[in-house]
Amino acid sequence: MDDLTAVEELRLELEEVRASRARIAASGVAERRHVERDLHDVVQQHLVALIVSLQLARELLDSDLPATKAVLDEITADAHDALESVRDLAQRVYPPALRDRGPADALRAVVAESGARVRVEATELARDENVDAAVYACCVELLANVSGHAGTGARATVRLWQEKGAVRFEVSDDGVGFDTGTTSRNGGLTRVTDTVGALGGALELESEPGRGTRVTGSVPLGS
Repeated sequence: MDDLTAVEELRLELEEVRASRARIAASGVAERRHVERDLHDVVQQHLVALIVSLQLARELLDSDLPATKAVLDEITADAHDALESVRDLAQRVYPPALRDRGPADALRAVVAESGARVRVEATELARDENVDAAVYACCVELLANVSGHAGTGARATVRLWQEKGAVRFEVSDDGVGFDTGTTSRNGGLTRVTDTVGALGGALELESEPGRGTRVTGSVPLGS
């Protein structure tokens, strides 16, 4: 009976691994499609508008100087909008702050831009591109959960540190909390679980109604 139980547990674990990999693959495809849509619908539209405006300015140049100046002003504004769209797209794909300075500074940049009531605490971390990206993505997802579920005025703290060959992260809040025994994990927590699990890490969740939520995870260096 014990052998049968062990086999059943192994089968369930393998099924969960397969399901997790499928979710990760689907998430990657969805994100690539989102980026493709933004390139087509936003950036391309800006560039087309610039081309049309430049053609109009060329036609007006010899006959109507004030109108030409007005068109050039529009071109300048469109160029700034296009540049901002490209920067936003690059920020979503792989933030420059994450590449240059690591997950702690990248998270501070996100918090500063959002104006959220979040404190980021971090010790010095070893740099590892895959780990940096995973920890950053997990913390951003968890902060989105805080914003969506912790309640108005909730404050959050993000902690990053290195321990026993892994980068550990913790996102805690003083919000409304929930009963972990009766509440199913939402899409954000599932994505974080999949991301950490794919790199051989682990995730722990603690929450109680009225006492906030704490999510702690670890991602092995070199994973």
